[in-house]
Formats: sequence, structure tokens, C-alpha cells
Amino acid sequence: MATKRKTFCRICQALCGLELEIDGDRVVSAHGDFDHPMSRGYTCEKGRQIGAHLANPQRLRASLARGADGTLAPVASEAALAAAGDRLRAILERYGPRAIATYAGTAAYMNATAIGVTRAFHEAIGSPMRFTTITLDQPGKIIAIMRHGQWGGGGHSFESANVVMLIGTNPLVSAFHVHGGPPGFCPGELRRAQRERGLRVIVVDPRRTETAELADLHLPIRPGEDATLLAGMIRLILAEGLHDAAFCAQHTEGLEELRAAVAGFTLDHVARRTGLGADAIAQAARLFAQGPRGVVTAGTGPNMSVRPTLTEHLILCLDTLCGRWNREGERVNAPSVLMPAFPRPAQAFAPSMLPPEMNPAANTERSRLRNLRQINLEMPTSSLADEILEPGEGQVRALIVTGGNPLAACADPVRLARALESLELLVCVDIALTPTCRRAHYVLAAKHMLQRADVTAYQDMLYERPFAQYTDALMASDGDLLEDWYVFAVLAGRLGHRLRLPGGELDLARHPTTRDVLALLYAHAKVPIDVIAGYEGGHVFDEFELQVSAPIPGLEGRLCLAPDGVGDELRTLRAEPVPEPGHHGRDGLFTHLLVSRRMKHVNNSICHDLPRSAGRHNPAFLSPADLAALGAAEGEVVEIESDHARVRAVVAADAGLADGVVSMAHAFGGDPAGPHDPRVHGTPVNALVPTDRDYDPWVGMPRQSAIPVRLYRLR
Repeated sequence: MATKRKTFCRICQALCGLELEIDGDRVVSAHGDFDHPMSRGYTCEKGRQIGAHLANPQRLRASLARGADGTLAPVASEAALAAAGDRLRAILERYGPRAIATYAGTAAYMNATAIGVTRAFHEAIGSPMRFTTITLDQPGKIIAIMRHGQWGGGGHSFESANVVMLIGTNPLVSAFHVHGGPPGFCPGELRRAQRERGLRVIVVDPRRTETAELADLHLPIRPGEDATLLAGMIRLILAEGLHDAAFCAQHTEGLEELRAAVAGFTLDHVARRTGLGADAIAQAARLFAQGPRGVVTAGTGPNMSVRPTLTEHLILCLDTLCGRWNREGERVNAPSVLMPAFPRPAQAFAPSMLPPEMNPAANTERSRLRNLRQINLEMPTSSLADEILEPGEGQVRALIVTGGNPLAACADPVRLARALESLELLVCVDIALTPTCRRAHYVLAAKHMLQRADVTAYQDMLYERPFAQYTDALMASDGDLLEDWYVFAVLAGRLGHRLRLPGGELDLARHPTTRDVLALLYAHAKVPIDVIAGYEGGHVFDEFELQVSAPIPGLEGRLCLAPDGVGDELRTLRAEPVPEPGHHGRDGLFTHLLVSRRMKHVNNSICHDLPRSAGRHNPAFLSPADLAALGAAEGEVVEIESDHARVRAVVAADAGLADGVVSMAHAFGGDPAGPHDPRVHGTPVNALVPTDRDYDPWVGMPRQSAIPVRLYRLR
């Protein structure tokens, strides 16, 4: 007989509440949980297909090991884990801890044990070579805090905002949000806020997205010019005295240096660079400054484009200049149930006062090539292929991949594939045989999300209310499957270590459950895991609503508006020639700029094999005029060329695009070794991007949006 159970979706960061009807080993139906305090019944088409995700015949039910003949064959999971551990120990003994690296992908962040346990693994063996998608997608957000500092009381919430500015983000489709943005788990809140409390919305995007359709003001900016626009807005706000002068005088430093650095970004100059009207730029600046409460956030578009760290720094500057930080007695934006109880004072914390993840003094490691920096206590993923291929002391010899497919996510996948194939040991923990897994020595079959316990760890730092949800495993394992935390605990044991988590050692001899591991990871949470688990469907712990406290005496910090290097970056940007439409790249021979976009039916490289995703590739969207000029019809295959590679793509029209812009989603394309059929596998946009030029100088993140390209119709 079918039973109804509540859980939450872990396909993407939104973690929407789900209600499932389960009959034995089968999910009969799945829909949004209308009693869920946060998502309130919302879920997307991916979440509603979670039963198909579980029942997928291509999902791994057994682990695989590469035999003497070079092929992968089924093997008992414990045997594969033991053999991998023995080979890992030999590498550690011969080359040292830096020879061992891990990569955690998108799915790892949707698993509350994965990131904490992999970090504990690195601490145990003494290897700094931890790589994740953090340095692939939006590392500028962390770097900006490392340069600017952080406000103890947090920023204004979306629920309290009078105005929001969304740059290169489309929350109605992506379901990803950051502080102050409309919640991805309930995107309808944007319309409700406009209707019920008069929220004003500014959208900056080269495309008239679904979110831009709702905007009070849409700025269809030229791709790659987000920093230019922000510098111009800051100049106008300072020139017209629209900033919060009292707040800036008390809590910031570098105001006059910033004022001087943006002085050349006049309305006329910014209009010519961005392709926007001067009046629209001024209107956006004044509307945002008017507030009185509000926030500006940026998404994948500007963060994968040129100057992402400068863009994110200017975003923090804009919020700071307008005083968009909570004051004493106001409600804390993110009370974070799973975090320890600590004061949230109304004062600035300079970078040197921040936790290790964001403290420059704690992130001292550098890549062996290009001197790229460590952030978030992890190494830049763009350097992964270099670290594997470059011989010498510190060369990576072994890589453990969990919850990700770097060949779909990283730039220059052909070179990365060569790097993976050269490893002495590649271990993948996954539910599917991805192109990365196909190169592994061992593929450890992982449990499906419905087959493991979990807690809403990712959203804990974003919920505007003190909400948390725990879920038990709702389905039994349908094969010889492992959990990520167990894999790393066993491998650490093979290397002679136990994992130390915040609540103590993880002792496998005691046969811990996943709930036990969660309790160790979140031992200092405001609410214990066992208490959270008592509320099926989650619970709002109102007693942990927080107010911003008074400043802590003796702690003197200021938010830095002009840290070292920012002035030079702005002056370099101002001195660049104004881009000429239709002439992009160093030689001016490229006709279009290719920008990134999100697709509702997938989340990065996940869900491509769901029934409703079959045959839904990632078209190269063009304006109708550009499509006509190309002489191509919708559905036709064309060739796209960058200064690095050529790929093929299916073209489609998008009336919301400006001429000269191509819009495509990343993480498609199948195996880098091919063959590539864009109608079946989609197009590997990352193949167009090199890693050794046009990269961010902090973490080497390559230019994956605003890519200069030209298109050819195939004859």
C-alpha cells in the first residue's frame, strides 16, 4: 500500500519541500509540499520527476573497477574501496600529501555530509589540494568579502527591501539565490512583493529574461560591462550626495580613493561602453540609492564574465555606500539554525577579522603555475589540469571526485581529459557513469538522495527565517551502494587517520549512521539534529529569530572601499578602448559575444537523462535579426568558433536578445572525446574556453561568458 512521506529535493540549491507517495521501491507521485514553511508547495519540473531520477535504469547499482584489459567491470563496493585505499596509501607514502586531491561538484553541495567530510579528509592527511565548484562559478563573492570585509549584522533581507537590483541572474528559472535576492525555493515571491509592498526591481541583463519581464527597469547591458555600469552608478551616487554619508564616515575607509578611481566613469562614457542610455543609467542609480532598504546581487552571468572580482567588489561598495546593512535592533537576515549561536553586532569586521574561509591570512596556498590564490580554504579548480600535468614536486597524482563531473563543468575539457587519463589513481563517487567516471580506475556507486538521510545545510545560510529540515532515507538501497561520508572515512582509515569533525572523531568501529555523522558535523548548531528530525517536513524555530546586537567593545574594523589593487583595476578599465559592436576579441575578428544562461530542466550537468529532458539540448539562441543575417533557420546546426576551438550547435531565436549576442547554457556536450551530436548531447560551450588566458588573476577562473565568437552556417 502506498504511503505519503515528506522530504526535500536535493537536485539544486533551492531544497524545495516535497511530498512523495511511495509504494515499495517506487515513487508513485511527487509534488510540492504545500505545508512547507519556505517553499509553500513550489517545486520545478526536475523535482517533480524525482521518481524517474531514482528509477533511471542508467543509474549505477554497483561499483566498477578497471581491469587489466582496461575496461570497467562490476566489483563489490567494499573491495573497490579497499583497493583504492591501498593505492592511495602508496601514493601518499611516495609523493606526500599534496599529491592527493579531491573535487566536489554541485551534487556534493546538495549532500549535507559531503563538503564537511571532504574538508576533514584533507585536514587529516595534510593536503591543501581541495577543489570544488566554488572557484568555477561565483568565486568573486568570496574574494570581494576578503577585500572589503563584512558587516556583523548582515545585509538587508529580500522581505524588507524596497528595491533590488539583479545583475545577470534569472531567479525565476535558475532557482539559485543569494542574500537579498528573491528566494529560489519560492520565485513567486518576486511578483507578490511587487504587488503587495511595492518592491521596485532593476534587472541588468543582456537578455530580456523571464525576470526582466517583471522588472520596473531593465538595462540590456552589453556583455562584459557590468563593472563599468557599477562604477558609473557609484560615481553618480557620490557626485549627487545620494550615499549614506554618516554610515560611511563611521564604518568605512577608502571613500575618497574610490571617488577618485571612478571619477572618469561619466554617464557619457558608461553609456558608450555599456550600450545603455545615459538616462536609464542615471535612473537606475537614483532608484537604487533612494531605497531606503534594498540590495544588489549578481549571478552567473557577470561572475563568469570579465572582471568578476571587481564586479563583486563594486556590488559590495554600492551596498555599503547606500548603508544597506542592518543596524542594532533590526532583524538578522539569516539566523542560520545549523550554525553556532554567536553575536551579530552592528559593526564592521575587516578582512583580517573574518573566519578562515574568508580571511586572506588563512588562505596562503598558491597554485604551482600562475601563482593563483587559495580562497575558501580550497585551491582554484581552473588550475586542476595544470596541477596534474605539470611534473615536479607537489604534482597531483591521485584525484577523488564526488558529486560532480568536471569534464562538463571546467573549461578546456579536452586538456582536462588528458590530465585525468594521466593520473595514477582516479576515484569517482557518483550515481551515474559520467564522462569523468569513464576515465576512473574505480567508480564507487553512491546512494540516491532518497536513499540517504540529510538536512537543509546549503540553504541554512540563506533562509531569512530560522528554518531547518531533516529527512530520513525514504527508500532502501537497490544495489551495492555507498555514501560519500563513508567513502572518505574508510579512505582516511587506509591512510592511518580518523576524520575529526566538530563534534569529535568519526569512529567507523561504532557503525555510525548518517544521522550520527550529521550530529557530529553540526554539533554546535543552535538546534540539535535529533530535535530537527522530530519535525517531519521541517520547522521554523521562532525562538532563534535574531536581532542585531550592539557593537562589541574593543573590536574596531572598517569596511574597505578601495583595497589594494582596486584603484588600478578601475583605471585600467577606464583606459580601455570603447568596444566596437561586431568586432570582438584581440584582433576584432569575432562578430558576437556568447553569454551564459540557465535552463529550467537541468541543473548544470544533472538531470540531462530525465524523461522530460530527453532531446532538450542547449540551443545557441540568437536574435531574430542575427538568425536571418546568418541565413539559418531555427533547428539548423551551425558552427561556433572562438579563438580556442570550434563546436557545433543547434540555433534558435530569442526575441529578448540584442543583436550580436549568443546565449547558451553550459554543462552539455557529452564526452570530450566525442562524437558530439548537438541534437543529442547538446553543445560543450566549455570547449570554447582556454584556461591559460583571459582569466581572473585571483583564482584563474576563465572567461566563460561574454566569449568572443563567430558563427558559420554549415553548407
